[in-house]
Amino acid sequence: MMPGKQRKRLEAERERLLTALESVGRRSLRLEEIRQVRRAVVPGFGEGSVLEYLLDEGILQMVDLESTRYPSFRRYILQGATAFEVALSLRGGSYLSHASAVFLHGLTEQLPLRIYVNREQSPKPEPEDGLTQEALTRAFSRPGRETTYVLSGPGYEVVLLSGKWTANLEVSTLSGIQGEALMVTKLERTLIDITVRPTYAGGVYQVLEAYRAAKDRVSVGVLLATLKKLNYLYPYHQAIGFYMERAGYSEQALRRVEELGAELDFYLAHALSSRAYSKRWRLHHPDML
Repeated sequence: MMPGKQRKRLEAERERLLTALESVGRRSLRLEEIRQVRRAVVPGFGEGSVLEYLLDEGILQMVDLESTRYPSFRRYILQGATAFEVALSLRGGSYLSHASAVFLHGLTEQLPLRIYVNREQSPKPEPEDGLTQEALTRAFSRPGRETTYVLSGPGYEVVLLSGKWTANLEVSTLSGIQGEALMVTKLERTLIDITVRPTYAGGVYQVLEAYRAAKDRVSVGVLLATLKKLNYLYPYHQAIGFYMERAGYSEQALRRVEELGAELDFYLAHALSSRAYSKRWRLHHPDML
């Protein structure tokens, strides 16, 4: 237990400590950031004493995010910090995506218990070989790849993704549930991401619901321009057109997607069991969709 004299001295610096912690600019802090605050405000105190005081007084709360297979994380959060803020503080240069972005854009009222955070890989050469029907069919006959880097937090999980390099294309700041500033994929980029990885949005039915909810807000021009910049090997525009058609988008919007062509048969998701076929989009999809 901290001696009373030490506690009184720290109590006298309480406001300066709180101001310095808030000046970091985030409410979810790493231990090194707290060390920097200690050195700046109360350099004569040991690290353990200051941290003990901040935790005992409820100025900070310790949060552990744990994994049995990968490195775990510990963060110290200021009052009011949300799970989204904690998730974004785990790796620099990351942003919220997929189901988390769907929620933050108001495309679902379901508060996700899994938070998806993407930090992009370094740039890699684009594949030079063209796509064949045989290769496409083989790839989508197998289950899709899914990250196993899942961290368990207090009442939620954080999924750490390492997506392809896009230079954070169509990522910007969005207000969270408490008005906090969060880095999130924009609306059109979010729709593309969940088309590419429907499992990270809860599945193809949830993706369709997101397209329905976005119908009056989405810019088809921005969506298609973003898709072009992402330069995927697979013809995801066929899946996008299918979702738009099922969600009731205008025929004019559908024709804009259709103009991109459809040279190969595509699949709405990996490893489809019972399926139907859309001639317009040359797309295999679940037969109940």
